[in-house]
Amino acid sequence: MKKILSLTLLVSLLLVSCSGGETTSQPSESSSEVSVSQSSADSSSSEAASEESEGFTFTDSLGRSFTFEEPIDAVAPSGLLSQLVVYAAAPDTLVGWSNEWSSDGEQYIPEEYRSLPLIGQIYGNNEEFSVEELLARSPDIVLDIGEPKDGMVEDFEALEEQTGIPFVHIDATMETMPEAFTMIGELLGIEDTAKVYADYCDEVYSRTLDIMDKVGDNKTSVLYLTGDDGLNVIAKGSYHAELLDLITDNLAVVDDPSSKGTGNETDMEQIMLWNPDVIFFSPDSAYDTAPTDPLWQGLSAIQSGRYYEVPSSPYNWMGFPPSIQRYLGMMWMETVLYPEDTGFDLKTEVQKYYDLFYHYDLSDEEYAQLTARSLPQE
Repeated sequence: MKKILSLTLLVSLLLVSCSGGETTSQPSESSSEVSVSQSSADSSSSEAASEESEGFTFTDSLGRSFTFEEPIDAVAPSGLLSQLVVYAAAPDTLVGWSNEWSSDGEQYIPEEYRSLPLIGQIYGNNEEFSVEELLARSPDIVLDIGEPKDGMVEDFEALEEQTGIPFVHIDATMETMPEAFTMIGELLGIEDTAKVYADYCDEVYSRTLDIMDKVGDNKTSVLYLTGDDGLNVIAKGSYHAELLDLITDNLAVVDDPSSKGTGNETDMEQIMLWNPDVIFFSPDSAYDTAPTDPLWQGLSAIQSGRYYEVPSSPYNWMGFPPSIQRYLGMMWMETVLYPEDTGFDLKTEVQKYYDLFYHYDLSDEEYAQLTARSLPQE
């Protein structure tokens, strides 16, 4: 679970930024002025504020109401999940990155966006987060997208008090991503653009449900293994297993599923007891070593050659982070596990996704490189 940066540290950083020899930019007066209220706030006060304002009111997924006097055109993403979503639908609103793109993933990002400054992950543990950089960029809002977490309201209120910037949260899972894009469209005033993304997510997810209806009880048994030695597993019921549990018979049943993308620790004895029909290895795991290791050779998936490495550029298609690139993972797994039921061409779908979400024209050669270790050999 994400934890907010120490407020003591945050206050200290702010004091440093405001008292040094050089003047640090504060939130710009031209930024959208905003009032934040809890849903339980006095309704008459809210109505009076609305009458006086020519702006708009937005209620986020935490039930917090925001009144903006001007359109929002400068957004700081709270973390990587938000970064990927905002970059897809409204890249020109971004004032900076929460996370750097990987060296191999950066090639898919157009040059005009690569030069955005690194602010750091604002909500979560990230030593690269810079309060000074955030304030200097004068965002109208910080936008958080993903799963709600305990204490989030209190965390955001504290950050708002210290920075003067509203923190807005929008819930998003694979199933609810269309609603999330609709809310983003309302918030940023890009309803038509957001509808394109909402419709895409709805189409891909609905098609997946149709495919799984055809598959019925005949789901393929799978393990998704991570870690250098392949001895961590994405456990059934964990947040990172949402996609895996939908499409496969995820054999990794453990007492306490980890919420971390690295999964739960296990051992070869347990993996052999599970003995899945198919193994998915995370990038930089045991894909290369397993075929020649005598222990791994005892597994059905290794013997039959039904083991694959998850495509990972710019980010892991299976959800590290668990953001919108999981639609790629959804289509990829369906193609690998149930080719007779898919009814679509994976290359065409991947190229469409890269154009829509990464604003990049993916070539046939680049597609072949992305999937070289990820598809059944013909």
